[in-house]
Amino acid sequence: MELSSKLTAVTELIDRANGGDPTMIEYQGTTCPKEVLYAAHHLKWVLRLQPEASECLRIAAQTQHICRWEIPRADYPMNRPGYLKWREDLKRFHAQRAGELMAEVGYGSAEIERVQSLNLKKRLKVDADCQTLEDALCLTFLELGFDDLIEKYDEAKIVSIVQKTALKMSDAGRNLIGTVEFSDAGQHILAQL
Repeated sequence: MELSSKLTAVTELIDRANGGDPTMIEYQGTTCPKEVLYAAHHLKWVLRLQPEASECLRIAAQTQHICRWEIPRADYPMNRPGYLKWREDLKRFHAQRAGELMAEVGYGSAEIERVQSLNLKKRLKVDADCQTLEDALCLTFLELGFDDLIEKYDEAKIVSIVQKTALKMSDAGRNLIGTVEFSDAGQHILAQL
């Protein structure tokens, strides 16, 4: 698929916005802002699942966590309702930021609304692109965030989280789990499933 000049321009804006992430992480010998890496991996997994993904799906993948650090989890009660409220506020924030950046480079309202619908996961069970995005998010979590979780929680909790993650995924997404390079600790957890 040939990339449009608008897609190239909005990708640059997304990378610039995510480049402001104060959380730096190391990945394969390189240090970069966390959300830059996560956006790249969301897109990587989307393209593994749908090599001819639409521009809207590509943008949604890259903006799914855009500027996430601006709405810290610590600003919400540390209980399940607080967590769920934080997640809903994040989805709306990401959709809004995606729309602003898309408008800045000339995308129309139909394209902006499509990306925002994907960011908000409005039609997860009936929209193939939305399911692809969810699969990509789950695969990115397993690839980049799994070891951090292993350090925080006991094995039973981790197994439960992975089981819930797998339930959110399509068969195509679950089939790609085997291509993720897991640490020894991650492989041990997966062997418990």
